[in-house]
Amino acid sequence: MSSVLDKKAEWLEADGLGGFASGTAALVRTRRYHALLLAATKPPTGRFVLVNGLEAWVETPQGTYPLSAQAYPNGVEFPQGAQWVEDFHYTPWPKWRYQFENGLRLTFELFSAHGQAATVLIWRVAGACDGAVLAVRPLISGRDPHALHHENGSFRFEAEVRGEKVLWRPYQGVPDIAAWSNGAYEQKPDWYRNFFYAEEQARGLDCTEDLAAPGVFRWKLGPEAPAVLILAAETAGSREIEAYGTALNAALELEKRAWVRREAFATPLERAADAYLVRRGEGHTIVAGYPWFTDWGRDTFIALRGLCLATGRLEIARSILLEWSGVVDQGMLPNLFPDRGAAPEYNSVDASLWYVVAVHDYLEARAARGESVPAADLERLRKAVSAILCGYAGGTRYGIRADADGLLAAGQPGMQLTWMDAKIGDWVVTPRSGKPVEVQALWMNALRIGARFQDQWTVLYERAYAAFEQRFWNPATGGLYDVVDADHVPGRNGGSFRPNQLFAVGGLPFPILVGERARRVVDAVEAKLWTPAGLRSLAPGEPGYAPHYAGGVRERDGAYHQGTVWPWLLGPFVEAWVRVRGGSARVKREARARFLQPVLERMGAAGLGHIAEIADAEPPHAPNGCPFQAWSVGEALRLDLDVLREAEDGVGIKLKNAGQGMACRT
Repeated sequence: MSSVLDKKAEWLEADGLGGFASGTAALVRTRRYHALLLAATKPPTGRFVLVNGLEAWVETPQGTYPLSAQAYPNGVEFPQGAQWVEDFHYTPWPKWRYQFENGLRLTFELFSAHGQAATVLIWRVAGACDGAVLAVRPLISGRDPHALHHENGSFRFEAEVRGEKVLWRPYQGVPDIAAWSNGAYEQKPDWYRNFFYAEEQARGLDCTEDLAAPGVFRWKLGPEAPAVLILAAETAGSREIEAYGTALNAALELEKRAWVRREAFATPLERAADAYLVRRGEGHTIVAGYPWFTDWGRDTFIALRGLCLATGRLEIARSILLEWSGVVDQGMLPNLFPDRGAAPEYNSVDASLWYVVAVHDYLEARAARGESVPAADLERLRKAVSAILCGYAGGTRYGIRADADGLLAAGQPGMQLTWMDAKIGDWVVTPRSGKPVEVQALWMNALRIGARFQDQWTVLYERAYAAFEQRFWNPATGGLYDVVDADHVPGRNGGSFRPNQLFAVGGLPFPILVGERARRVVDAVEAKLWTPAGLRSLAPGEPGYAPHYAGGVRERDGAYHQGTVWPWLLGPFVEAWVRVRGGSARVKREARARFLQPVLERMGAAGLGHIAEIADAEPPHAPNGCPFQAWSVGEALRLDLDVLREAEDGVGIKLKNAGQGMACRT
């Protein structure tokens, strides 16, 4: 699959540990996160940018030709290696084909070695190449991914050369950088200054940096063997590379393994899903998005249903759910594991409830395949679900508690607890304190799931259901209130028309709203919020509606949930749309063509082969935010492989007798 050399078209190579390589089809780095080697030292966190990029050129008897491209301030680009690129493909991994005026043809490709903090770079030639020499100068920092690097006297240029291996130790406390090649290395230390990152400038952030260049690798090009360079963080995993004997053997073997792995995925969407599934501790987790997110609780459990369950990767789902089961605290799961090993942040009302839903769907998926769940696994999952329900029913942080009417109240001044969580200084853009509508849908689903373990949750569920039916209908909009008892004031209702009401109809195992009112909600959401890129977060005409996501940090965060389109919301919307129309094969085919296909056609618009985090509320709905987003891909997969699948099979698992001892004071 080819793509034009577009600076907005970004490729991603994830290593399965939380690290990655990324850049643009046009070769120019436009973000501080673009790098050839960005390693996670404590997967998936503890990230460092080690090798940012490279300067590369080919020396021939007819002249020297650049292969790389760099951007500098005031619109300067030098060198302009992209001028010689005749074609670019991003599958199965990024590959550029060069055609030079002297007849020399060359390909450059790179990929991340799965399970290792390593990137493999390969150059192959075709056509006349007599006397041609490839030269590559790595550009190094050794910094936090969210920071920028500048010339300083502390950087250590010294290299340790051991045969085909070169080792750099840029700073104390930063991983050593290993490079294996079948070329010759020459130490030539220098600084390359003032690289410019256009996307950082557009985000209102500092946007220039300096990089260190310790030396140059050179290869005499020929058809017999490719030129290879393997860049890796010096970890235990890097010893596997040395076990191959030579750099060439290692590169070719890793290439073969990468090809086999990627060919095993049935569709491009399933191949994209693989990037987000990474190691955490003894198990797995899901990176919320690249390049700047780590694993977030809410995102993990929403995305898991598509990335793992719909694709049949049940062992990965099991590993994720068991790994997270051990971090329940006061009924809450963390919504964020910080990138530098600080304490987890327990600041989400819905992450724990999404976990309960994910547990339910995992057990259903096992049952549909006729597989039993080991008793020890079931006990750990049961205890986690019990701890969540007991914690929420009895009351926990930030005013989260089951109210007298059975509904779940949450929120206090200065906190953003729902998925609409933008905050700028002390300004919570969409506070939604009180009883948010999707939180109630999640709460009632969690209670109903818990009741299948033990009956005590049935009474609370029925109380909440009666209150929801009585209190959430908004006759003025023909939909549901976004929040009732807003700011914890009884009877004060929030009437902003938002997509959150959809979760009462679709997106969760058990609909809360059915019949005519459910149809009216879905129809109103379609009329006011649907776009070919996903759903708007606020209806046009509402106070605060933002048609575009642009400007500096304050402007962007202020627009984040004020109209900005979110592709992941297509999941609950399409599921609701199909449900209220009876779910026939004809309805599913119509939904696929009408709603899912337009989103899939945009997979080459930003993050190549992926679906972006957000898009502008108004046409042409330009993709924005994080270009590679887990729940965007996950919900598209859930629709493709589950919700819109026309052949249904399997039976549900009976959970009620799965475990005992869930009782607590309510």
